[in-house]
Amino acid sequence: MSDLSLTARSPLDLAAALWREQRVWLASALLLAGLAVFDLPQAQASAEFAGLALWDTAPFLILSIAIAAWAGATGADGLIARAFVGAPLLMVALGALAGGLSPFCSCGVIPLIAALLAMGVPLSAVMAFWLASPIMDPSMFVLTTGVLDLEFAVAKTLAAIGLGLFGGLVVHLLARNGALASPLREGVGDGGCGGSKVRAAKPVVWRFWEEGERRARFLREGRKTTLFLAKWLLLAFLLESLMLRYIPAETVTAALGGTGLGPIAMATLVGVPAYLNGYAALPLVGGLIEQGMAPGAGLAFLVAGGVTSIPAAMAVWALARPPVFGLYIALSLSGAFSAGLLFHLWSLA
Repeated sequence: MSDLSLTARSPLDLAAALWREQRVWLASALLLAGLAVFDLPQAQASAEFAGLALWDTAPFLILSIAIAAWAGATGADGLIARAFVGAPLLMVALGALAGGLSPFCSCGVIPLIAALLAMGVPLSAVMAFWLASPIMDPSMFVLTTGVLDLEFAVAKTLAAIGLGLFGGLVVHLLARNGALASPLREGVGDGGCGGSKVRAAKPVVWRFWEEGERRARFLREGRKTTLFLAKWLLLAFLLESLMLRYIPAETVTAALGGTGLGPIAMATLVGVPAYLNGYAALPLVGGLIEQGMAPGAGLAFLVAGGVTSIPAAMAVWALARPPVFGLYIALSLSGAFSAGLLFHLWSLA
């Protein structure tokens, strides 16, 4: 954009553009500024809480960032294309595994889905990948271990793969009866970020540091992931500090604690509108569990929110026909509830 075009824009337009590009950082700054005006001791306490929390999770953050940068620099994320070759049920299983373990970012998932469907990959396998992918990836596993614990990270991984398998099998059975034909909306093609990785997968270069372009990509991916994680985790830790300060523990325990089905169902439904981001949700769930939230409800919140958060749901709505979108939501919520219930029963055993 030229300097002339910048000077021609009104201050209101510039402020709106700045908010769109830096809204997460600005939200944290405005939150601290508001606290400083109305409750200065809490502003100081929240800043200290967030700083200490970031410091405690720094080793896991560094490892998480390194994994994401390594996957981008080596081209390991392109291995996903190999998962969709074989018999339908085999493709469902591989799609669920690929979705639960692949390091794709949220911007890459939707174009990848369009590319796969445009290539004729069965919807059952695509749905398995589609449902599992937003819930877990290697970076998320490392960070979940650091913020919550290893047992929770393993449970979330199994929930991602299990949800993918469940959704893929349901779609496979429906498709055998002729349902869900032409899942994409009119005019949706196979372009976009990530789509080319499926159409023309390239060999993985494990010794990426030997090529200047791949070294540069490693640095770019590392910087992008660092800024992404830092802004979301800072906001999440600030919100967690306020939640611990202003929300009584007995309120959380009454709504989301206990051993019945109610807390898990409530967390499943609340996860849809309340979910910020996969990484930002971890500290919030950790704080809720400290206040009495049942672990199964916490897992249900993370699974349901990861798949059906408003930004993700809007992207799916723009891509898929209404029946496919409705099935996506139904599978997400029922799978999240089931995962939370199973984890709750496991915790009691």
